[in-house]
Amino acid sequence: MNYLVTGGSGFIGSHLTEQLLKKGHSVINVDNFDDFYNYQVKIQNTLEAIQYFSDFDYSDKERDINQLISISQSAHYRLYYRDIRDKNGLTEIFKNNQIDAVIHLAALAGVRPSIERPLDYEEVNIKGTMNLWELCRDFNVTKFICASSSSVYGNNEKVPFAETDNVDHPISPYAATKRCGEILGHVYHNLYQIDMIQLRFFTVYGPRQRPDLAIHKFIRLISENQEIPFYGNGTTARDYTYIDDIIDGILKSIRYLENNSGIYEIINLGESEVVNLNEMLATIEGVLGKSAIRKNLPMQPGDVLKTNADITKARTLIGYKPDTNFQNGIKKFVEWFLRK
Repeated sequence: MNYLVTGGSGFIGSHLTEQLLKKGHSVINVDNFDDFYNYQVKIQNTLEAIQYFSDFDYSDKERDINQLISISQSAHYRLYYRDIRDKNGLTEIFKNNQIDAVIHLAALAGVRPSIERPLDYEEVNIKGTMNLWELCRDFNVTKFICASSSSVYGNNEKVPFAETDNVDHPISPYAATKRCGEILGHVYHNLYQIDMIQLRFFTVYGPRQRPDLAIHKFIRLISENQEIPFYGNGTTARDYTYIDDIIDGILKSIRYLENNSGIYEIINLGESEVVNLNEMLATIEGVLGKSAIRKNLPMQPGDVLKTNADITKARTLIGYKPDTNFQNGIKKFVEWFLRK
């Protein structure tokens, strides 16, 4: 099968690409190497995903990405340096490739930055996604998986969070754009018979996680004997989900999508294990064998108090079965971090 993966050089996207290639599929990776974080991280993700372990000579962004494109092209892998807001650029990709399904992971991510740049988030996460649906309609691509987010639940008082819960009260622009994507996705499913699964990811962590996110940041700063930013009193809690379990959920969603028709589904992918900030930090300290130096700070606007996934639907519909508990996940993450 030929899969177009947007954001295929990112954290989740590079792991998915790696697994699809190992299973003998072809991947068309569309990534804009956004400056949200160091582009070199995405280059390294890509090299790991395609199992390229030779030295890479970094110089400047444009040259480096062109070098990456040159060395990565193969019969089963193509990398396009494109922005999903560029519909003309996307059109050329759809014209020049046979695409069986789209796995759309690209987005402007992050709750806090979305408060500062809401219009950018609207343009990428809504307009960019609609560009893909328009091209799926035009080129008769009828299988589509889209990354949504647990942030759509806001400060939902009912736990665990189920797909049937009301999610019409987001508390950040990022969450609002993800909810808009779910709603507009149903429109394209209804009008153009695009079979679609929207996956609500719950706080994904593991090797290749973005360096600005809490677990990666805490591990790095504690290792370097630097202060960590500690927001609130430590009682905020997350359903941390290890990357291998998320990838397993995506692969099972792809299989379900390909074996069925007339589908529009929203599915939670979480670990169904809630860990508060104090517990998260204590686990990292225990695995590293070092204590953190805390810089206590107030809660950030837009942060939710708790996330907790009800994964009953995922278990029943696609056979999702996460099996990495938080302690083991942090051990694997630290092992990867120390090898870098």
